[in-house]
Amino acid sequence: MLKNNSIIAGVIGGLILPGISLFVFLYLLKGNFLIFNKPGVPYLVAIALNLFITRYIYTKGMDKTGIGFILVTFVFMAAVFLLKLQPIQ
Repeated sequence: MLKNNSIIAGVIGGLILPGISLFVFLYLLKGNFLIFNKPGVPYLVAIALNLFITRYIYTKGMDKTGIGFILVTFVFMAAVFLLKLQPIQ
């Protein structure tokens, strides 16, 4: 997968799945896609996949890359919670 063990490589790699989910669900489906009447589920799937990739990276001994993945995952998770699940009124 990633051969470079750095935080920057982890951040770049960690942005791939959330970026794809944002593109698909905001631009292609225009934000009208709901699973079980919950708007945040597609984004939470991307977060879960990122955490599985993080687990794989840590088993390979790439600690700095794992830190980058976790950083992106938690920032994206906070953004989804604040902006999608708790809309500003």
